[in-house]
Parts: sequence; structure tokens; C-alpha cells
Amino acid sequence: MNWVKLMFNRIIWLTIAMMAIVSCESSSDPEERKWRLVWQDEFNGNAGESPDSAKWDYDIGDGTLYGLPPGWGNGQLEYDTDRPENVSMDGIGNLAITTRKESYMGRSYTSARIVTRGKFEQIYGRFEASIKLPWGQGIWPAFWLLGADFAQIGWPECGEIDIMEYRGQETSTIHGTVHGPGYSAANGVTDRYDLVNDRFDLGFHEFAVEWGADFIDFFVDDELYNTITPDDVSGDWVFDHPFYIIINIAVGGGYVGAPNASTVFPQTMLVDYVRVYEEK
Repeated sequence: MNWVKLMFNRIIWLTIAMMAIVSCESSSDPEERKWRLVWQDEFNGNAGESPDSAKWDYDIGDGTLYGLPPGWGNGQLEYDTDRPENVSMDGIGNLAITTRKESYMGRSYTSARIVTRGKFEQIYGRFEASIKLPWGQGIWPAFWLLGADFAQIGWPECGEIDIMEYRGQETSTIHGTVHGPGYSAANGVTDRYDLVNDRFDLGFHEFAVEWGADFIDFFVDDELYNTITPDDVSGDWVFDHPFYIIINIAVGGGYVGAPNASTVFPQTMLVDYVRVYEEK
């Protein structure tokens, strides 16, 4: 009986020790972030209806109205409008941004660029959107954030977070990038995400960042593929103030090159939803 009791006690103590080890290991793991939804647009309007004016505004033109060189400062070829032909609901739960080959206001293409500037701006949190992308040489869609102080201090000092940036000729690849003073334009800090045996123009995918005081994490379909911290940038960390949302399709520009004979028009980006969260 004493032998049985001794073995029983040893089993009890081994079990307690193992539980303690597991507990210590668990406590060292990073805690899962918990989010509270604070802003959203599900785009459930009628076909041809414009985006909700309480949530969205437009950047209209080619950048000259904002003090930039024609082509938004990087050689884009489109004129961005607020016309339903370029930006409206599709009637089945999506926002459609459409770029067209047409002569308009001295440009050969039209598109749209919607913004939450002055209507919704936030520092930190999770920003996500479900999007089906267009395709083709010279097609340049993006879902991104720009520092709300852009008009006061300019770019890149205001900071830019490209949640999703895509070359239409590279249908299986997107990039997540940040721009700031000393690491802007071609020197932005970036990484890429590649689909395997799939294309971003064939279905919807969720693009997101989770942004905190000293990190920006980039996700595709909830898969983390890029983390940027202050140690990764070669200048000041300028991601410490509110940013606003931009969704657009550019045509041409240094990032993608001009369309060519293989590019099919019109091209449409469908946005199922945009949601923003803050950490609980």
C-alpha cells in the first residue's frame, strides 16, 4: 500500500509541475488583440447610388487642385471624378470603382478616388476591406491611409500606409508599404504577398493592417505577412497621429507603367466592405 501511495503522490506532483510549465509558456506568448468595431461601410445601396456622403468624399481631378504636379505627382494618367460611371453601388452589396478609357478634362482615362478625410480619421486600430481587384498592364488599385495633417505639412512627412497596393499586370501579388520622411516613393519600406495558384482579380480577399504605437502588421485573409516597426525605417516614425482612408484605381504612373494594347477597359474594383476597429 505504501508503494502505491508513493507512486500516486509522484503522479500528482508530476502533473502539477507540467501544468506550471505550460502556464509559464502560455504567459510568455503574445496576447491576442481584441477589437471593437467603430466605423464601417457595407455598401448595400441601390445600383448606381453614390457612396454615403456622411462617410466618403472625393479627390477630384489629377492632383493640381491639391498643389501636386499633374498626375498626382507620380505620372498617373487618369482624371478622377465623382460620377456614378466611375464610382457607385452595384446593387448587390458592393461599391464599384471603374476606370474607363475616354477623353475627359484633357485626360485619356477616368477613374475615382474616395476618401474619409474630414469625416473619419483615426490613430491606431485595425483597418480592413474585402476587395476584388481589377487587372491589366497599367492598372493601379490601392487601399491606403494618409496622415490627416497632409494639407498642413505635406507628403511624406504626414506618413502613408499602403494596406494594399497592386500592379494590374502582376495578378497574384500585392504589396504592403509605409512611406515617411527618408523612406518614401521607391524607398518605401515594403513587403509582398503572393497567392499560390490563384489571382486577386478572380475573387474577394480581405486586406488589413493592425496598427499600434510601435508596429504596423499587414495581413491578407488574416495571414500576417509583414511587420514594420520604428527600427525598420530610415527616418522619423510618423505613424503617431490620425490617418484617413483612401480607395482608388490609378491608371499609369511610375509604379505600374502605362497601359498598352493588352489592357482591357473598363476595369472595375469591387469593394464588399470597409471596417475599422479600435483595440479594447
